[in-house]
Order: sequence, then structure tokens, then C-alpha cells
Amino acid sequence: MTSGPIRRHRAEATAAALVFIAGLLGGACSWAQEQAAGWSLEKLMRDLGQVQSAKARFVERKYLKVLNAPLELRGTLTYSAPGRLEKRTHTPKPETLTLDGDKLTIENQARRESRSLRLQDYPVLRAFIESIRSTLSGDIQALERFYRVELEGVPAQWRLYLVPRDQEMRTVISLIRIGGSRDRVDLIEVNEANGDRSVMKVYKEDR
Repeated sequence: MTSGPIRRHRAEATAAALVFIAGLLGGACSWAQEQAAGWSLEKLMRDLGQVQSAKARFVERKYLKVLNAPLELRGTLTYSAPGRLEKRTHTPKPETLTLDGDKLTIENQARRESRSLRLQDYPVLRAFIESIRSTLSGDIQALERFYRVELEGVPAQWRLYLVPRDQEMRTVISLIRIGGSRDRVDLIEVNEANGDRSVMKVYKEDR
């Protein structure tokens, strides 16, 4: 005869297993429902393209082979459709990058310096910037012009994998990974061809 404590242990184990299985089935059903609802790269791009403005905090860590510890940057990101993006770094040193159309302006507040670049004169830089801007604006045509794009996950937790099409670009960047939830981007990871990489985590603020 099975003793009381053993019966209770088996009952608890069975209940835990049922909860685990139910969780798996629930996740599978949720995933299937989202797939059935037409979840795709095109749907994600449409959702992202509906966002007209957004502001967020970021923490970016750069892992460089020449450094023993990652370099950490903190600041804010501001986006306005269809393609204006501002990255304002507060620490470790103040710097502002403003992208507006084909013009990139870099301002160094400490040195009181400002310079502007035309993206058409810097093809690799343009391709990198378009990985972020085209994702935020939901411009799938622009994104696929520069990258082979793969989507993984579900609306609540998706990842885009961007592999540069251009050989010159691949000598600089091997892979860009952008992640998010529904119409919000919360991760930008850049893997460079030389082994360096940067990981930016984006924290939502009120739009």
C-alpha cells in the first residue's frame, strides 16, 4: 500500500506535469492562432509603419576586442515618421546624431563641433542606417534592397535577422538582429565582421 506522503508527492508531481503540458499547449495554441491571423514579415512591417512617433531610453554596450570590458552608452532615441531619427547620448560623453532624409548630422557638445554627411556619399553607412530606419518605418522594400531578411518568433516576441547583400557591407557588418514586441523595437544587435559587436536595449517611454 502506498503511504500518504508518497501519494501526495505523486499527486503533486502529476499536477505539476499537467500544468507544464497545459502551458505548452496554451503556448502552441496561442502561436497557432497568431499564425492563423496572418502573422508574417509583411504584417509586422505594416504594424511598425503605423507608428508615427516614439521616444525611448537606450543602453548600448559595445564589445570591442581592444577593450577588457564593454563600453556602455546611455541616452534617448526619438523617432518621427517617415524617417527622422535622433540618437542623443548622455553618457559617457554627450553627443547627438540626427538623421533627416539623406542628411546625417553629428554634434559633439563637449567640443562644440557639428558636421553633416550626405548618406549617398557613404554607401556602407547608408545601408547600416537603413537597417534601423526602414524597420521603424515599416519600409520592407528599402529593407530588402540592402538585406536578406528573416523573421522569427510571434507578435509578442519577434526577431529580424538582417544579412547584408552587398559584399562591401559584409566586410564591415556580418549580421544585424532587431527584436521587439508587436509595433515596438526593444533590441538592436550589430555583429561586425572583425568580431566586435554592439547590443542596444531600448526601453519604452510615452509616445
